[in-house]
Amino acid sequence: MAGSAEHRPAARWALASLSLSMLLSSLGTSIANVGLPTLAQAFGATFPEVQWVVLAYLLAITTLIVSVGRLGDITGRRRLLLAGILVFTAASLLCGVAPTLWLLIAARAAQGLGAAIMMALTIAFVGETVAKEKTGSAMGLLGTMSALGTALGPSLGGVLIAGLGWRAIFLVNLPLGILTFLLAHRYLPVDRRKPKTDRASFDHVGTLLLALTLAAYALAMTLGGRESAPVNLPLLLTAAFGLGLFVLAETRAASPLMRLAMFRDAALSASLAMSALVSTVMMATLVVGPFYLTRALGLDAALVGLVVSVGPLAAALAGVPAGRLADRLGAQRMTVIGLAGMAAGAFTLSRMPAAFGLPGYIAPITAITVGYALFQTANNTAVMTDIRPDQRGVVSGMLNLSRNLGLITGASVMGAVFALASTTNDITMAHPEAVAHGMRMTFAVAAILIVVGLAMALGSRNRAGRASLHATPQTSPLPLTNDLARPGRLR
Repeated sequence: MAGSAEHRPAARWALASLSLSMLLSSLGTSIANVGLPTLAQAFGATFPEVQWVVLAYLLAITTLIVSVGRLGDITGRRRLLLAGILVFTAASLLCGVAPTLWLLIAARAAQGLGAAIMMALTIAFVGETVAKEKTGSAMGLLGTMSALGTALGPSLGGVLIAGLGWRAIFLVNLPLGILTFLLAHRYLPVDRRKPKTDRASFDHVGTLLLALTLAAYALAMTLGGRESAPVNLPLLLTAAFGLGLFVLAETRAASPLMRLAMFRDAALSASLAMSALVSTVMMATLVVGPFYLTRALGLDAALVGLVVSVGPLAAALAGVPAGRLADRLGAQRMTVIGLAGMAAGAFTLSRMPAAFGLPGYIAPITAITVGYALFQTANNTAVMTDIRPDQRGVVSGMLNLSRNLGLITGASVMGAVFALASTTNDITMAHPEAVAHGMRMTFAVAAILIVVGLAMALGSRNRAGRASLHATPQTSPLPLTNDLARPGRLR
């Protein structure tokens, strides 16, 4: 479709529908956060109760994103993506008219299901809508839309709540959802029908085990406060036990949800690990940054909101250029450059604000987020370019899952590092110097995590170089497997 001149306009409109899908799903993540105080007042609920408006959405995406990606591979990605857009749009309507908090939370979980389908299949569709040499540019555009949705959420949510009330932050999705559905229905390539004998069966046991395992881990990481401490350890043990059962089930399944042989590919495993590490650090900027700006630099809420938006906006502006650079210079090289920029930014952020104040915070945050845009675009391109068509959905789901797990882990672990380094039980009452010290230590740890990711990227690049050096036209550098044409390239 992308290869012929007469089809280029259709390819552009197809990419527009994918971009809107990414924008909607990321907007759904960020726009609800700003409404939590208003929701608590509207429903007469406690803050831990209204937090489930955010948690329900996040848990649905995290637990289902790999499964819906695999389901798209089996049943057809176009029809499932159209269903996901409809579910997201209908659930947004239910959120907007919900009469009680618990109905709102249930509707948010349904909205998260739609978002999981949209996130997983949007990236998987790139290989079917653009030429291979333009994959990086398409990934950069999707990264821009994701960052734009994240940046736009808080400010748009604040304006809608002030002017129209809290229901408007959900109802705003209706016209966008309808437009996305119409574009996708008109321009996305039709699914190729397979004979029933060629269709793989869906792994229901593996799907259930993975969903329960991820739910237990996500709850352990996101339930905060001393009152939840007694359940966190059992949840983590449940997650570990569930992971063991899942691995056992996948080795015995005739058509597994996730082929474990895929993890023998060092490049894929490194890409997933790097994605989780990088997302952990990015969450630190969102968790720690507002406390530092408020307590240590003394900024008011409005100015804090503007400063926090600098990072996502920088990532949005860098997304498309990052994709073009990945196409021109190579995805592996841009992955290394992006991680190097993030490491430099994190190290600088641990030192510079103490001497230069607000400018010393904004400059390294910009470096971190631009480096993140370079990394994410290049990493997604490197993973998805040579994926076998019938594996694109599940691998796209795994990429999104690694990112979500990094965000969830980062909120808990990096928040704990910040609190520990600040030497206080209540960070909202901590002395400015203690908060500043906590921020410096948190981003020193973040710099170490990025350096670990950089070592993975360099190691993966060196292995790929040695493999291509020793490969011949007649032989493959490594043995073939049933799942991989050759390790490092999931063809």
